[in-house]
Amino acid sequence: MGGYSEKVMDHFMNPRNVGALDDPDGVGRIGNPTCGDIMEFQIKVEDDHIADVKFKTFGCGAAIAVSSMVSELAKGKTLEEAMLITNKTVAKELDGLPKNKMHCSNLGADALHKAIVDFRKKRGEDVEDIEEHEHDEEEHSHGEE
Repeated sequence: MGGYSEKVMDHFMNPRNVGALDDPDGVGRIGNPTCGDIMEFQIKVEDDHIADVKFKTFGCGAAIAVSSMVSELAKGKTLEEAMLITNKTVAKELDGLPKNKMHCSNLGADALHKAIVDFRKKRGEDVEDIEEHEHDEEEHSHGEE
């Protein structure tokens, strides 16, 4: 799989935190109809920290690697710290992504942020839904590079 870093390949071949939580505190789902990637993040929150996180992803290898990395970055963070995880953070931690896969990093961060917003709403906080990132058609290639 040319163009992918060793970290991307490791997170794709050995994804961390795959699955579902029993009775999650927050759930965030996001999908991109253009490329077909679908991600769901579930979080458990204790003392405003993400105590546990699980994900389920339907998509390409980059989408799976991104979900795995986002889950690792989020675990143990405060809700505020986890909201600061961006597509650039994820791509940097994975030692880069090919340009046509950068949209995957947006999806991963957005799905996590949606889970945090869901938790806060369930807790009764007045929070706004997050804005999903727009993606160019050319960024969604699942073909060969």
